Amino acid sequence: MKEHDLIAEKYERIKSILNERDTRLILASEAVSLGRGGISSVSKKSGLSRSTLTIGINELGSKECLNVFKEGPVRKPGGGRKKETEKNKNLEPIIDEIVCPHTVGDPMSPLLWSSKSLRHIAQAVKERGCQISHQSVGEILKNKGYSLQGNRKTDEGSTHIDRDAQFNCINDIAKEFLAADDPVISVDCKKKELIGNFKNEGEEWLPTGSPTKVKVYDFIDKDLGKAIPYGVYDIANNEGWVSVGISHDTASFAVSTIRSWWYEMGEEKFSKSKRIFITADGGGSNSSRSRLWKIELQVLADEIGKEITVSHFPPGTSKWNKIEHRLFSHITMNWRARPLTNIQLVVDLIASTQTSKGLIVKSKLDSTVYEKGIKISDESLGKINIKTNEFHGEWNYTIKPNYEQVIS
Repeated sequence: MKEHDLIAEKYERIKSILNERDTRLILASEAVSLGRGGISSVSKKSGLSRSTLTIGINELGSKECLNVFKEGPVRKPGGGRKKETEKNKNLEPIIDEIVCPHTVGDPMSPLLWSSKSLRHIAQAVKERGCQISHQSVGEILKNKGYSLQGNRKTDEGSTHIDRDAQFNCINDIAKEFLAADDPVISVDCKKKELIGNFKNEGEEWLPTGSPTKVKVYDFIDKDLGKAIPYGVYDIANNEGWVSVGISHDTASFAVSTIRSWWYEMGEEKFSKSKRIFITADGGGSNSSRSRLWKIELQVLADEIGKEITVSHFPPGTSKWNKIEHRLFSHITMNWRARPLTNIQLVVDLIASTQTSKGLIVKSKLDSTVYEKGIKISDESLGKINIKTNEFHGEWNYTIKPNYEQVIS
């Protein structure tokens, strides 16, 4: 074996049990024993810098080296590099300012996904007059809750030209409402679930060789039917409400769920608020094109006496709706590998969902049979007290109470 390879092998064997001082002195001794070129060889194979090895060699020749293995601190008090954030208090705000405008798919920004590389962020920081390495940028981002994310299937159609502009619009409205302590809720219908002894994805701890036995084919049981969970997620309070329907996912069901959330959870916390902000997908029961959705919201606004502002996510971005990864994903994990054998079990499993971040979830069965295909006349639609935003009024609008019956 070559001498250089022997150094690397020796270092690999002992590095896990050495502290900084031991490493420095032992490798410095190795460098001295090699003679000319020893510092370069040891540095290359061990990864220790030449300057650190030189310090170690000087220590070996000093009287202080006689006591290096006695108990005591490895470094002098106050030794070691100071964190970049300690040296420059402006670093974190600058990095936030650089990264947040490029946050992907999360207009409210509690979940932070950076689409910029560390080197690009470091370069942008340097252009603002602060020196920082890309490694330090990575440490700061990690400490602030950012993470390096892999790909996720989110493209549900062609990307709209105003996609990013709509995200910014939602972001601005959400910030305004949150700053005023007004409710900001994310709503959506979760995937419909078959009720019965059907396979549910995921794995759970069971005795070896004793898996839960379920039906081979996932054909709907006409007697048991299916569960339709429609949820409301309160962004500020990390709380969720889920109504489990049994008939159809209609606009009436969606707004009924929002109504249940208000009376069961929202009213107590936001009794002084005069308005509510809802973020929703652009399709489904809460579609931006649904007349019944707007009619039902007008009825709700009249009932609770609150303005209801709505912003829809642009086409192809429904998976970025906050409720998807703040509520629904945790429900799915909570009932993994559990056959949903009856509707009450679905309700109970949803209500028992918890996270380390303190998520609170309440759930209730909605046994109402909602009618499909309800038509809304132009006359009824014209009675809605609605104000549309100058920017994509079909996506952004406010419905105000008018205290009169809108359905003729």
